[in-house]
Amino acid sequence: MVLTIRGRNRHDGPAYDIKFYGHGEDTLLLSCGDDGRIRGWRWKEFTNSDVPIPLQAGNQVKPVLDLANPQHKGPWGALSPIPENNSIDVNMKGGSIFSASGDSCAYCWDVETGKIKTVFKGHSDYLHCIVARNTANQVITGSEDGTARIWDCKSGKCIQVIDPAENTKLKGFFSCVSCIALDGSESWLACGRGRSLSIWNLPASECVSRISTRASVQDVLFEDNQILAVGAEPLLSRFAINGAVLSQIQCAPLSAFSVSIHPSGVTAVGGYGGLVDAISEFGSHLCTFRCKCV
Repeated sequence: MVLTIRGRNRHDGPAYDIKFYGHGEDTLLLSCGDDGRIRGWRWKEFTNSDVPIPLQAGNQVKPVLDLANPQHKGPWGALSPIPENNSIDVNMKGGSIFSASGDSCAYCWDVETGKIKTVFKGHSDYLHCIVARNTANQVITGSEDGTARIWDCKSGKCIQVIDPAENTKLKGFFSCVSCIALDGSESWLACGRGRSLSIWNLPASECVSRISTRASVQDVLFEDNQILAVGAEPLLSRFAINGAVLSQIQCAPLSAFSVSIHPSGVTAVGGYGGLVDAISEFGSHLCTFRCKCV
């Protein structure tokens, strides 16, 4: 099944991240991208349409949400280009969308009003990733400046700076924080920085393990008490919290950009060449999809 949004309703450039917001009839499909916008469509307008989803061009379904990052004034009052959005996350209870932007800031948007509620400013370079820690009313960002930061959503202030290279041989060797993930309890944080992965106990503000990888880490997630990671090599790695390697499975993409897991235990790995690998909970390959450019 393929849903393609074209014409006036699409992003002007690549889309970098998507998320669902809400439940049932009110569910929104959110996307962000290189044009600095966040757009939201009512999912039921796709699923309830008389036109099959693979045939929908997207022109007949208009976004109900269209948010644009602020521009900044330069010399003589000139406005900067709209900075891109590289990642988004949501807090449905708070009615908020969080975005990681190319102007070194993160933004908290009010879904109802479409206005910015909070600006999180403190990184020295553009942001790659963002994740909401809703149980603590916090948001965590990862940046090109090599650090992750934890922010208080109410005040907008940074309450902790996480440097994955601190007290290691990597200190002084520049590499960005490319991906971050929280476990289900929101007590553990996985942080990908270059060819390394660090695991942090957030209540204790302590790094409990550091894992060296052969290639740059590009996406990470938790499954119960284990961490799944993919990167710039054809490999899906599974680690324990203490850093022990539990398994490594060859996958089709030569460079893997994204990993996701279904409640059934099936893991999907997407990457270079438009390839998506489906891997069973036992580590066997189920199938490989090849996506076509449109």
